[in-house]
Amino acid sequence: MGRCPECGEWNTFVEEREDAEDKTRWSGEKSGAVKPIPISEIESCYEKKLISGIAEFDRVLGGGIVPGSLILIGGDPGIGKSTLLLQASAKVSKDAGVVLYISGEESGSQIRLRSDRLGSFSDRLLILSETCLEDIIPHIKKVNPSLIVVDSIQTIYTTQLQSAPGSISQVREVSFQLMQISKKTGVATFLIGHVTKDGAIAGPRVLEHMVDTVLYFEGDRGHTFRVLRAIKNRFGSVNEIGVFEMKNNGLEEVTNPSELFLSEMPINISGSVVVSSIEGTRPILVELQALVSYSNLNMPRRMVTGVDSNRASLLIAILEKRVGLHLQGEDIFVNVAGGVRIDEPAVDLGIVSAIASSFKDKPVDAKTVVVGEVGLAGEVRGVTHIDKRLTEASKLGFTRCIIPKVKKDILRDIKIEIIEVSSVGEALEVLL
Repeated sequence: MGRCPECGEWNTFVEEREDAEDKTRWSGEKSGAVKPIPISEIESCYEKKLISGIAEFDRVLGGGIVPGSLILIGGDPGIGKSTLLLQASAKVSKDAGVVLYISGEESGSQIRLRSDRLGSFSDRLLILSETCLEDIIPHIKKVNPSLIVVDSIQTIYTTQLQSAPGSISQVREVSFQLMQISKKTGVATFLIGHVTKDGAIAGPRVLEHMVDTVLYFEGDRGHTFRVLRAIKNRFGSVNEIGVFEMKNNGLEEVTNPSELFLSEMPINISGSVVVSSIEGTRPILVELQALVSYSNLNMPRRMVTGVDSNRASLLIAILEKRVGLHLQGEDIFVNVAGGVRIDEPAVDLGIVSAIASSFKDKPVDAKTVVVGEVGLAGEVRGVTHIDKRLTEASKLGFTRCIIPKVKKDILRDIKIEIIEVSSVGEALEVLL
């Protein structure tokens, strides 16, 4: 049956075998020793985190790799998932013990070629090229590793199911058994997952609910920057990001992404505005660019990269209604320089300022940072962590910041000129 009569979705039926006696399933082992215990008597694993030696990687994970955790990392093909985990595995094996790298897509010689290029060598980094889960489990028990990497989860299958590797039932069952192994033995496990053409992790949605942490590796093939973003994390901040740069010798962490994103910012050019965004716990300054030009089309174009297109359309409507800018016959293009994506409402005032700057062909001062959320009435609303944003701007040499009205005691130690505004019109008068 192709279509579900209950929900109306296509190709969601999964074949499941019912065995009278399950003798091979590792996760089915029974243990009568498990009893309920007070939470105060349970030992915390916070102090036992494994440090990968890659600061940006550890930051996204919440300070390190928690033993017994199951971590899913997804991203476009060729973005650098295997490269990052091979580098991290080599460093963990030197400090924490044996790391078992299970590869279902590449042979050992192929991984060795990449390792030669990256310089990631360790005698305690073991490579296993295998796809059958029943053959993998004995190696895990024998080696007793401190970390397991599965590349990728869609290539591993179990003989208990007749479906092909990568199918919904196979991915779900293999992930469940690996989760059982990870929780019972205390071994941290990384699962590399394929993504669909829409960018979501392929396979059943339950996979993301099952794991402890979900990471997405983002990036544009036209840029050397790569962003590792935490979508779900039971041990750290959600939406934390780590920034890397792809080079010949692998991925190198970027310790100051704000400085890197602003390194090629043009001076005295209209449509260019610097905004401050909070990604997880870190403030990042990026350049927003807008281009407004007369259109000969009946339906002017609206092209947006790096921010939500629906949000940009809303802000354009606010400029027309509340500020009086006639943008109906203009093509409008909005872009975040550097290939990074920002979803925070605090950049609303930056988008509005960039569009107005390009429309009036008046540049915004290059040493000015713009922060604020814009409401439908054209008001500028407050944002969180304003002190962190201003401190980061001051460190990078910015001299002025346009912000919403806030409590004075928050800004008392900030050494930067602060201009508080209450509406979009007031902000544009100051900037332009």
